[in-house]
Order: sequence, then C-alpha cells, then structure tokens
Amino acid sequence: MTKFNVPVRGEVSENNQAIFDNLKKGLGFVPNLYAYFAKNDTALGDYLALQNRKSTLKAKEREVVNLVTSQVNGCRYCQSAHTVLGKMNGFTDEQVLEIRSGVASFDTKVDALAKLTKAIVENKGKVSDQIKTNFFEAGYTEVNLIDVVIVIGDKIISNYIHNLTQFEIDFPIAPEL
Repeated sequence: MTKFNVPVRGEVSENNQAIFDNLKKGLGFVPNLYAYFAKNDTALGDYLALQNRKSTLKAKEREVVNLVTSQVNGCRYCQSAHTVLGKMNGFTDEQVLEIRSGVASFDTKVDALAKLTKAIVENKGKVSDQIKTNFFEAGYTEVNLIDVVIVIGDKIISNYIHNLTQFEIDFPIAPEL
C-alpha cells in the first residue's frame, strides 16, 4: 500500500507556511487535511476560499450537509471532524449520529436538508420531485439549493482526498453508524 505523508510547515511553500501560521493561530493546530492540501502550492488557499465563501446557509446547516455527505462517501476523517464541529454548532451526540444517517426526526427543516443532501450525493444530483418539494416546503429557496450543492462539492473534495490517502485522523474518531 502507498503511504501518504502529511507535510509539516517547513516542507510547504512560503505562501502555505503563512496559511499554516493563520490556521494555527485560529484553530490551535493545522488539521492534517489542510496540511495535506499544502503539498500543492495553490490547493490549500483555493480550498479554504471555497470553504469560507459567503453562503445563505447558516453554519449549523452547512454542518448537516458536511455530516451527511461525509457519511455517504465513507470518509472517516470528515465524519470525525464534522462530528466535533456539529457539536460546536449545537447538535447533541445523538443528533449528529441521526443526521449522518440522512434524517433528523428532531427538526423538520433539518430533516428536509439532510434528506435532500443524502439524495443528491447518492444519486449524483438526480433527486425526486418529492424530496425537492419537501426541501422547499421546509422554507428553503433555490438560492439555498445552490449553496447546498456548493457545500456538497466542497465536502466531496475533502472526502475523496482522505479516502484516497488515509492519512492519520487528528480529531476524536467519530463513532460508526
């Protein structure tokens, strides 16, 4: 098996070193996923720009999309990271697990978002009219739909990177479903 190594600060470009410094200042550490992106001179900055773009979705809603997408794609790294972030955004352990399964019985709006996200990822965007109708009836708009797809795309990038490389998970490991 090929072993993929996560670079340290001294092994990345000067531009990426500055990003590492900002991440360390803001988060207290540089997550391995971000460090791995830094092997490429522009990927880390590009990825962070995508991840930090202005969105019509609240942080809590983005975590729903992140959790569901990471579960469908089987990415243990992102399941673990977003379990931590989901709890930081107000979800309980039980709610995080339920969201990862693609439902949220505790909140109809979150449920519609989780079901839509799961259907989009599993079916490559081909989603039933009923799931879309439920999403819109829950109070979401077409503008929100665009943002859901952008967040899914962001998460697919990181899911695929980790699924390909399997570098060390530097978050508490999320429980299996």
